[in-house]
Amino acid sequence: MSKTCCSLVFLIFSIISHINSATPSCPMDLSYVETFPWDTSLCLDLNGKHCCQTLLSLFGIGLAQHLKKTSMFQLPNSNISSSCLSNFQTSLAALSLDPSIVPLCFENSTQFVASPSSCAGIETIQDWTQKVGPMTPLDTSCKGDLEGLTRCSSCLESGMKVNSQLTGLDANATKCFYFTVLYAAGIVNELGPTEPRTASCILGLPLSGSADKQSNDQLSKKTLLKWVFGVLGALIGILLAVGIIVLYRKWDKKEKQIALHEEYATSFRTSFLPNSGAKWLAVSELERATNGFSQKNMIGQGGYGVVYKGTLSDGTLVAVKHVLDLDSKGDEEFSNEVEIISKIRHRNLLSLRGCCVTSDDLKGKRRFLVYDLMSNGNLSDQLCSRQGLNWPQRKSIILDVAKGLAYLHNGLKPAIYHRDIKPTNILLDSELKAKVADFGLAKQSSEGQSHLTTRVAGTHGYLAPEYALYGQLTEKSDVYSFGIVILEIMSGRKVLDTSNNSGSNPSFVLITDWAWMVLKSGKVEEIFDEAIRENGPKGIMERFVLVGILCAHVLVAFRPTISEALKMLEGDIDIPKLPDRPMPLGNESHRSSFGFSRLLASERSRPRFSSSSMNTT
Repeated sequence: MSKTCCSLVFLIFSIISHINSATPSCPMDLSYVETFPWDTSLCLDLNGKHCCQTLLSLFGIGLAQHLKKTSMFQLPNSNISSSCLSNFQTSLAALSLDPSIVPLCFENSTQFVASPSSCAGIETIQDWTQKVGPMTPLDTSCKGDLEGLTRCSSCLESGMKVNSQLTGLDANATKCFYFTVLYAAGIVNELGPTEPRTASCILGLPLSGSADKQSNDQLSKKTLLKWVFGVLGALIGILLAVGIIVLYRKWDKKEKQIALHEEYATSFRTSFLPNSGAKWLAVSELERATNGFSQKNMIGQGGYGVVYKGTLSDGTLVAVKHVLDLDSKGDEEFSNEVEIISKIRHRNLLSLRGCCVTSDDLKGKRRFLVYDLMSNGNLSDQLCSRQGLNWPQRKSIILDVAKGLAYLHNGLKPAIYHRDIKPTNILLDSELKAKVADFGLAKQSSEGQSHLTTRVAGTHGYLAPEYALYGQLTEKSDVYSFGIVILEIMSGRKVLDTSNNSGSNPSFVLITDWAWMVLKSGKVEEIFDEAIRENGPKGIMERFVLVGILCAHVLVAFRPTISEALKMLEGDIDIPKLPDRPMPLGNESHRSSFGFSRLLASERSRPRFSSSSMNTT
């Protein structure tokens, strides 16, 4: 009997142990109930109407944590729900609160059990995404610190919008707002539901007085910091605003300049190129041709710009002139040269192969002229070189220039006056054949008029007196300059000789005055350059000097036309007796007179290419 009794006790104990071991444990960690600074005073009075709502919010912290951990909005079954509510009671009891308040507030243990009927069939985060989408107003309004009425109100308004969306899917749903609150606190807000301000705003959990004080202290500190940063921000804002205004004005000015230039470029391309033989070249092609306008390819530089040697894609050697004179006169001369030179074709005139007008933010307005490369540079270089030029070469160059000018004056209708004939604007090819270049100052004549009255432009020493003094331009203005060039080629001297200057009153000796004085003394051979004095035919060389002196006569009436000068040079017609010349312009009486002062003051100096670079101008 004793043995049977012991066996029965053991059996009952085993059944009880099995029942206890089968009871599932709560997956929620409710330890926060005892540590979280919630207002427990609301639940000291069991008749308090706010306690149940407070407990629901408090329990919601655990459900929000559970949602983040498992993606489940509620608990799997009633046993687990009962276990969690039991643990919840234990935690409340540890705070000296009557645990019986839990069954009073939560009469049904299935209240927190997952069910498809709870809210539009939503049980998991995946279900939520399918119903409301991957992004909701909650995802932007309920993030971060929700301190302050504005941020908290924005979050709550977003919650109401999402709740309305869910109830629209399921009118009989009873827990959609609670699901919305759990999603915002557990998933959206990165601070989590155990952060006091998050729980207070999203879950509506009342905080204790100490928590409110702590929050107010933090708020005061943040307010002070906001005030300090606000003042600093205002100062920085003012400085930035001033800076932005200044930058904007500079940018606006630059944009207007670029717009004006683009308008000019478009107008230029449509106005000039269709009627000319010039080719429009892209700046990218010119960059490739000159290796990015490298210093190694630079062959000339002056006030006008820079010249680069280049090779086009078809293998053609070219000279690319980058025009740097970007004022209105520079545009005028650029367009003038393109318009005039692109229409003419003559073996003694440098033809224009192409041009480019472009603009960009970094480099601004840019203009380019492209010519065939003249491998022997310009006449000035050759006259100054050690090798020098022999007589046949000098004779050929003078005749080439005369033929080029004759074509401009007589071969075109209306005629073209070059206005800037000088050695640096006479280029030489590989065989030393001369070509007249740089038509930036060229002017077309007017039918039926003997001369043009225009703005004086050219280079000191090469300007005809009537043009320099009164702006009267005729074909014989070019003839005067041509006469100066003949004398420079024949003598090797510069147009203006100041080698004997000394003291405070320098004297200018024009090459024409010097040549006339030497000729009058009967020593014409002294005019010839030493390089040709002994080896050249004296009679022919003297004829060339006489033509040069005649062409460069001070009085326009005594000068021949360029066609007459060419025939004199070739010996087809006789040279008339040279008329006397007025007193040399370099004489003291002339230097102090109004005429000579105005001559020098009115002439425009236009630097073109350096002495080592005249491949094109």
